[in-house]
Amino acid sequence: MIFLLIERMLYIFIINGRQDKKDRIDSDLERQLDGVQIDYEKYYTTGIGDGIRYVRIYCDLHPEDEVCFVACGGSGTVNEVASGIVGFKNKSMAILAYGATNDFIKYYPEHDFTSLKGIIEGETAQIDIIRVNDNYALNVVNLGFDSMVAREGNLLIESGMEGTQAFRKAVFRSLFGSRVNHIKVEADGKPLNRRRLLLCTMANAKWCGGQFLCAPNAVVDDGLIEVCLFKTCSLVSFLIMMKEYTAGNHLTDRFCKKRLVYCRAERVKVTSKNLMYISLDGEVIAATKYDIDIIPKAITLVLPSKIKSDE
Repeated sequence: MIFLLIERMLYIFIINGRQDKKDRIDSDLERQLDGVQIDYEKYYTTGIGDGIRYVRIYCDLHPEDEVCFVACGGSGTVNEVASGIVGFKNKSMAILAYGATNDFIKYYPEHDFTSLKGIIEGETAQIDIIRVNDNYALNVVNLGFDSMVAREGNLLIESGMEGTQAFRKAVFRSLFGSRVNHIKVEADGKPLNRRRLLLCTMANAKWCGGQFLCAPNAVVDDGLIEVCLFKTCSLVSFLIMMKEYTAGNHLTDRFCKKRLVYCRAERVKVTSKNLMYISLDGEVIAATKYDIDIIPKAITLVLPSKIKSDE
């Protein structure tokens, strides 16, 4: 259901506080704030996880207040704001896309996620979120090869490389060491593999890594996780499939279909004898077991007004 956003809303801007990002974001935000009249506050994150902590504490202390937390950054900042508001009433989130990668907003190509005025004039929609143990993913959970690419890509971005370029380089670096992963995956109690896989995506939305249409059939409010597991394969097969995986054709391409398992599920269980990395909207954590499920319509998302055509 979509309905008009309440007019007198407190907006709290959660700003990526990294020094190389903070000034640029703040400068553009101040420019946009000059053209609107709203009640607002700002918070600058101090490190990974700080945005979640701040948002949860604020929600605990102000349970009845109508607040829209605006994620000002990339995929990591969006994840932290979404994770922070889960379970709280009267709280919504919006996105001002300033980051190196903003995969989630590609689900809504007609909406302008660069406009504060668009957010204020926008509407809200209830969307799902994926829970991974005690963590959350609004966009996509990546396992195996993809999570190793995310880990390597994050390191390259932190060194100053542009997002898409960083993930392309991370893919190349991971080609020779991360194609065989000893991990078992079950979806709604059904085993999808034995003990090896190339990669597995568990998606709420469609895109990951800045360019990969990993879950072309995903719907953000259907109460289901899009699960796609690629079996281990040769380097040649992998390179053939990569083009289709990037374009989102892997679910229909005959060559790819023989080398993957696809389903929709409410719950996924992931286990390994060894420590394994998993990527939640690009943020990487490590464990030997993950219990994954979907929380239907857990997030109130502000959809900004649509991009105006040139006509």
